[in-house]
Amino acid sequence: MKVLRRLIPYFRPYRGAMSFGLFLVVLSSALTSAVPRLLGDAIESMRQGAPIGHVWTLGWWMIGLAVTGGAARYGMRELLNGISRRVEYDLRNDLYEHLERLDSGFYARTRTGEIMARLTNDLSAVRMTAGPAIMYLVNTIFGGAFALYYMLRIDHRLTGLALLPMLALPVLTLKLGNMIHDRFEEVQSHFGKVTTLTQENLSGVRVVRAYRQEAAEIGRFREMSAEYMERNLGLARLYGAMQPSYGLLAGLGTLIVLGFGGVLAARGTISVGSFVAFGLYLSLLTWPLIALGWVTNLFQRGATSFERLLEILDAVPNVTSPASARALAPAVAGRSIEFRNVGFHYPARDGSEPRWVLRDVSFTIAAGATVGIVGATGSGKSALMDLIPRFHDPQEGVILIDGVPTTEIALDALRSEIGYVPQESLLFSDTIASNVAYGLASHPLPVGLKAAESETVPDDARFAARIAQLDDTIAGFPHGWGTMLGERGINLSGGQKQRAALARALARRPRIVLLDDALSAVDSHTEAAILTSLRTALSGRTAVIASHRISALRDASWIIVLDDGRVVEQGVHGELMQARGRYWRLLRRQELEESIARGGDEDGDDDESLLAESAGTDRLGA
Repeated sequence: MKVLRRLIPYFRPYRGAMSFGLFLVVLSSALTSAVPRLLGDAIESMRQGAPIGHVWTLGWWMIGLAVTGGAARYGMRELLNGISRRVEYDLRNDLYEHLERLDSGFYARTRTGEIMARLTNDLSAVRMTAGPAIMYLVNTIFGGAFALYYMLRIDHRLTGLALLPMLALPVLTLKLGNMIHDRFEEVQSHFGKVTTLTQENLSGVRVVRAYRQEAAEIGRFREMSAEYMERNLGLARLYGAMQPSYGLLAGLGTLIVLGFGGVLAARGTISVGSFVAFGLYLSLLTWPLIALGWVTNLFQRGATSFERLLEILDAVPNVTSPASARALAPAVAGRSIEFRNVGFHYPARDGSEPRWVLRDVSFTIAAGATVGIVGATGSGKSALMDLIPRFHDPQEGVILIDGVPTTEIALDALRSEIGYVPQESLLFSDTIASNVAYGLASHPLPVGLKAAESETVPDDARFAARIAQLDDTIAGFPHGWGTMLGERGINLSGGQKQRAALARALARRPRIVLLDDALSAVDSHTEAAILTSLRTALSGRTAVIASHRISALRDASWIIVLDDGRVVEQGVHGELMQARGRYWRLLRRQELEESIARGGDEDGDDDESLLAESAGTDRLGA
């Protein structure tokens, strides 16, 4: 329960309203507890033949207290439940803001479905703790205290006997509370697994259908859903045992009051009115005791869920902006990039030895140069590209932009210099215009932009679409720039998505352009047209292009060849071809495969033998 102390800062902006809401809780408890006393006095007044006007006066007081108490209860619910919603809103914003700051390593080890489960179910459980649980806890404490006060005023001995069964209450609450905490944690953890399975299946629905695994996936979901149901039923059984246990203790107290209190009333030790009032006070005390189980359940659930949320809030990104950042000098066009003895590996799991992805990588890219990165699958091309915008930091060496280490540049300043197109082109569920203009100051554009309103599309977005050979595609859509894309751009082909992602990167007119196999889904003819346009668009800008089509990099001003995470060759195309090394073998093998795919020629047999000869040593990137 100590973990809930971390929730206190979220109440501070609302402490005034919170204090008044809790005051209303106490007030409603006080007013409610006064009614049985008035009822007892009214009964005694009638038995003793008091004037009817006095009885009516007591009746009106009871009505007034009931109405005022009801208004106080409405006010406390309005304020405290409203504050819990605001706390939920603030906490959700902090969680999302922190998730945006976390680096790639966090998302590599945390499943998306698990994160979504925490942002939904767990956040809802914390809200119940921040509002209803606190409200009913205060109501339980003060309602019970007021009832106990009046019971003691009527008869000390009867009160002691009525409370005797309640001595078992703390032990029962502690034991069941710990069990609820453990079981609820299991339920929430399993819910994260169910959410992950659902998210993966919906995202990969085409793969599931292509492999005819619908029935198998439905079976998996049913099994996990059944287990989730069983875990929830176990929690419900535990909670179901808690309420009757509290009710049993309260019932024993009622039995004692009826027996022993009835004897006292018959003997005249206490009046009939006091006996009736005592019974009502016992009922008022019984409800808080029963409600205590529900409140305990809410606090245990909230503590468990908040602990899971803190795992996100307390996660520290490995990549952060420096405390005292250095500014890059103004530049008209491109910037230089230098790798000095860079070594990198992804975080190791389960204490195993890390596998180095890059080792002792050193090279320099002049400002305005276009550099190609080639290598087989797993050679480290994507890792190298990811290090430049600091998606990861290397464990060895340093990377410099215009002579300044990237770790000394503010992340916003560094990434504002870069236009990046990853291997997997991700588009948002928005218009084409908003996707292409995503990195511009004018973003976001109006949702649902129509073709007739396309004049509002920024010139930079139009320029980028022309370079990426996307303008004709856009013109062919019914709503042009205002065409809404499905989730992850599902209504575009692979090549169209890559061209849209390329246009998004170019629209910013960045000084550094990183293309990580960004045209792999584009046909050769379109790729050639795009590369021709890029030569003009990237004139004066620094470009780093990784591609599995080595032929696309022939005209690069410098080519770097990676093998098993190390730079094995670098130079211009002609020099590398004359060296007849790794670059030559990769290019030769690719040309042979393309020749065989076209059906071969007169020297087809020779081509196949050369291909077989190189297959033992070369791994061609897919």
